[in-house]
Amino acid sequence: MNIRKFHHQDTQEIMQLFYDTVHNINIRDYTPEQVNAWAPQYMDYRRWNEHLHSKMSYVAELDGKIIGFAQLEPDGHIDCFYCHKDFQRMGVGSKLLETLETQAEALGIKRVFAEVSITAKDFFEHQGFQVINQQTVERRGVKLINYRMDKNIS
Repeated sequence: MNIRKFHHQDTQEIMQLFYDTVHNINIRDYTPEQVNAWAPQYMDYRRWNEHLHSKMSYVAELDGKIIGFAQLEPDGHIDCFYCHKDFQRMGVGSKLLETLETQAEALGIKRVFAEVSITAKDFFEHQGFQVINQQTVERRGVKLINYRMDKNIS
């Protein structure tokens, strides 16, 4: 597995990974209505591409296939963080998080934080994150529960 910076040509594959992961993995903790609002069938390629370019975006790649992606913002916020539905519990998330934390430390960031799904909460707790609070967010008019979590890295 190789972790590298996002390239423009990765956008479509990342969008598919996001959709497939939410609909196959997160469906365990959310209703069909919620996952459809979170990851709709038709997504805007241009908006995704702009979003991926606007942050420090990384992909995990194995044999030329993207098996995960994650984003870091300059304030330590971890935005998107997804592992391919067929590569869960194989170290992809750990490697991506290690990359984000290394980058954050290089930038002088002392704390990373994220809004984490019910599904990902255990992973982040295992990686040393603590729950700050449970919150309800809205996606396309549908309410979902997630957790604001953070971790000191310095």
